[in-house]
Amino acid sequence: MELAIGFLIAFAIAVTGVGAGTITAPILVLFLHVPLPLAVGTALVYSAIVKLIVVPIQMWRKQVAYRAVGYMLLGGLPGVVIGVWLFRRVVQHGHESILYAALGSLIVVTSGWHLYRTFQKNGAPHADRNHPKWLAVLMLPIGAEVGFSSSGAGALGTIALLGLTTLSAAQIVGTDLAFGLCLSLVGGGLHLLSQNLDTTLLLKLLAGGFFGALAGSALAPRLPNQKLRLVLTAWLLMIGVQFCYQAIHLHMDAQSQGKRLASTVGVQHALLHPMKIAKR
Repeated sequence: MELAIGFLIAFAIAVTGVGAGTITAPILVLFLHVPLPLAVGTALVYSAIVKLIVVPIQMWRKQVAYRAVGYMLLGGLPGVVIGVWLFRRVVQHGHESILYAALGSLIVVTSGWHLYRTFQKNGAPHADRNHPKWLAVLMLPIGAEVGFSSSGAGALGTIALLGLTTLSAAQIVGTDLAFGLCLSLVGGGLHLLSQNLDTTLLLKLLAGGFFGALAGSALAPRLPNQKLRLVLTAWLLMIGVQFCYQAIHLHMDAQSQGKRLASTVGVQHALLHPMKIAKR
């Protein structure tokens, strides 16, 4: 099962270009029932290894704007460290609903952006002015989101590059992939140190993903990429909504458990101290 899922994820990435972090974590949770903390860390490392194959090709094609990547990393690297730290805090306190809400919201935003670009006839306009230095500011929260949920670098980084640079479409893709690779390496390493990683699962995913990437790269020119991308994006949008609903459900369960616990403690206190309550 893990081999097949790794194959399908890599195949979908090669054919449609949808981000590895956006796809991997929800699939691990929904189909393999992996706990969300482990799914996030595993997805980040998986994403980093997949991009290690793709980014050198982009560099060889001269589609990476290194100056823009540098500005992005000024904010993105501190951001991903902050995101992993927040992730640890949330996991330690058992607030899993926050993780579901963050991942679900990012998937909805990312899917919405992809759908917008799919139906946009003339393509997204480039910025009239070049303000790459602002990338450092915008990448701080984006990096934090990547460290916290493993998603966000792809779509949100693309939006920032479109709005603040005059890079071509190919350069935007290559630059964003290089930025995402750096964030995935740092974030995945920090999650690895925190033991938020299923190594056995990761190796099985990569074993299937290697063949999936080869098959997807070979068949991509022959397949209707636009239609497949539309179907995958619509499916991810539904998954994002489901994760947001799960977050609300977990939050309500936690509140009800807290009330029951408070009621139980009150009853026990009354039984142990009946004289004090009678005097009151």
